[in-house]
Amino acid sequence: MNLDWLKRSMPRGLYGRAALILVVPVVVLTIVVSVVFVQRYFEDVTRQLTYGVVLELRAIQDRIEAAPDLDTGLAEVAPLADTLAMQIWPATERRSGVERTFYDVSGLAVVDTLEDRIGDVSAVDLASSSRIVRLQLETTHGPVNVEFSRRRASASNPHQFLVVLATIGVLITGIAFLYLRNQLRPITRMADAAEEFGKGRVVHYKPSGALEVRAAGRAFLDMRSRILRYMEQRTMMLSGVSHDLRSPLTRMKLTLEMMPEEEGVEELRQDVVDMEGLIDAFLDFARSDHFDDPVPVRPSDLARTVVDKATRIGGNVELRPTPEEETVILRRTAVERALGNLLDNALRYGKQARVSVEMRERQVIFTVEDDGPGIPEDLRAEAMKPFARLDPARNQDSGSGVGLGLAIAYDISRRHGGTLRLGASEALGGLKAELVLAR
Repeated sequence: MNLDWLKRSMPRGLYGRAALILVVPVVVLTIVVSVVFVQRYFEDVTRQLTYGVVLELRAIQDRIEAAPDLDTGLAEVAPLADTLAMQIWPATERRSGVERTFYDVSGLAVVDTLEDRIGDVSAVDLASSSRIVRLQLETTHGPVNVEFSRRRASASNPHQFLVVLATIGVLITGIAFLYLRNQLRPITRMADAAEEFGKGRVVHYKPSGALEVRAAGRAFLDMRSRILRYMEQRTMMLSGVSHDLRSPLTRMKLTLEMMPEEEGVEELRQDVVDMEGLIDAFLDFARSDHFDDPVPVRPSDLARTVVDKATRIGGNVELRPTPEEETVILRRTAVERALGNLLDNALRYGKQARVSVEMRERQVIFTVEDDGPGIPEDLRAEAMKPFARLDPARNQDSGSGVGLGLAIAYDISRRHGGTLRLGASEALGGLKAELVLAR
């Protein structure tokens, strides 16, 4: 049996599912108890009471029909009607049918019993008053109207039971939900702390709640500490290695400057420059974990800043109209570095580039397109890995780096709870890079 439709209709949040677990059993129990109680108590009691009234109506009907005329019969049954607390008078017009309110559950049993036990009942009125039963009884001398208290035919105020049951069910459900919410709150706080950490933000979190939730919270804190320690150690290692390499490179540059211009010296100088570029790239990659704190930023201003820098150095970059009003919480320096890397790649392999910003409910998307050769679909995942070089010969010749531009952008996007998507640009025909960041 395919139950996918049921899964899609269920609440996705923890509070919604908890409320569903609480409400469904209470509603089912209320309905079952109401149906059983109404059937076994109200209907059975009502039928018994109404059957007693039927016997009285038969006795009144027999006396009226035994009299020579209607007036004489009504006069003879008047003392009996007073004793039975009934009012009887001749009908001025014939009536038929049943009048009953839709919520009068016991009224069905009253009507059914009257019609089954007395075939001469032509009309029953239970809607005019909730406390009185009015009916029209056929006799051989003509129809008569009969009126008596509703309490004689059914249990009084049957709806009160349903109201009390529903009220108690709602009250118990509300109390249970308040208690359950206090138990779920530590889980949601831990989920929020984990989500913020996924965006590169370390927020205060203290484990609380049940023992199992506390254990999970402590495990999360330990994991977060290990990740932060690993990131710090990686940065320190790469920074140390890069710093240690600068000293021999500096000595090599000084030596090359003092050497006469001979064959091969210029190539050695270029190798030293390339090695310095490698070290700078390593440092950039190491520092991608340690940018400034998140601050409110207008994505339009950030994109305009990056585009202006590229334009000042001669880049042909078009900035599409962007939303001016909205602000989001981002690490400004990190996002500028990621967007700048994407724009550098676009201008390196293409002649023109286009930058646009799209604001969504939970995301902000920076898109960089170019008219270059693009990246084949089967190589796009490889292109975002650190030190990936899809065309080593071309990279060496063009001085395009060591394959860390896309890797840094991808790493920054992940630390903002987003991702980096590579595709084909329909407008320019080259590569389309989308930097997706969570809001």
